[in-house]
Amino acid sequence: MYYLNRFYDPWAQNFYRYSVACIAIAPLVLWRVHRGGPTIDMRAIRLCLLPCLPNVVHQVTQVMALFYMGPGVYAIFTRASVIFTALLALAFFPEERFVVRQWRFQLGTLLGLIGAFGVIWFQANAQSQDRHIALPGLFIAFTATFCWALYGVLIKRPSAQLGPIRSFGVISFITSALLFPLTLAFGRIDTPIHAGTHANLILIISAVTCITLAHVLYYVAIHEIGVALAQALQLLCPAMAMALSAWIFHERLTHAQLWSAAVLLLGAFLAMRVKPAATSEAAENI
Repeated sequence: MYYLNRFYDPWAQNFYRYSVACIAIAPLVLWRVHRGGPTIDMRAIRLCLLPCLPNVVHQVTQVMALFYMGPGVYAIFTRASVIFTALLALAFFPEERFVVRQWRFQLGTLLGLIGAFGVIWFQANAQSQDRHIALPGLFIAFTATFCWALYGVLIKRPSAQLGPIRSFGVISFITSALLFPLTLAFGRIDTPIHAGTHANLILIISAVTCITLAHVLYYVAIHEIGVALAQALQLLCPAMAMALSAWIFHERLTHAQLWSAAVLLLGAFLAMRVKPAATSEAAENI
């Protein structure tokens, strides 16, 4: 997404990435439907519509946030969604309260939140000489993080009832449909014509791997271990994001940010030590 910001505006980037993701998952959806199981009808669409709303906000705001910070810093900050997910899961899903109540999960998510705040607070403003990030950038990143947590909570029921492949097929279709008028109004719908072959190829690869494959596996994880723990395990993502960003974009973190990242990863270690009392039945075979 950070690389594609050079060629695509946030609206067009997300519309085309989700459209490609929808096309990529379509053959698997048809295969699953042909084998039997839950049908994709108006009930399935209504079931998946609500999670799509925070998903659209998350997708757009996370791309906007990358204008204020590098991908490594954003990957660290957005792991604060763990604390929001834990609170939302506590309210929505009584069966997950045993995870949230364990001291390791509580301490781990607290350390993760402190570490994420430290990383973002010590991020220099890319648009001025200020030592801290601009407040609009902080607000946009916070909005993206909260909406991701809300999406993770709301998608649990649809993915459990429809299965990961069917549910993402519907989610990707609705999300693309919602992003289309937004792109017409605020973005440039003709961007692929001007972006060039290389940028468009990167967008396609990003859509298939980072949206289609990642979302299906995320749904399986939610079904297997619960939404709170699935979110906590994502605290490991910043390590890879920081390494790739340093290699590709030469992003460097300050000493304060590195210490904050260490606190965050310590929180990830504690959170991952939480074991569900009983796992769900095996998720739908992919």
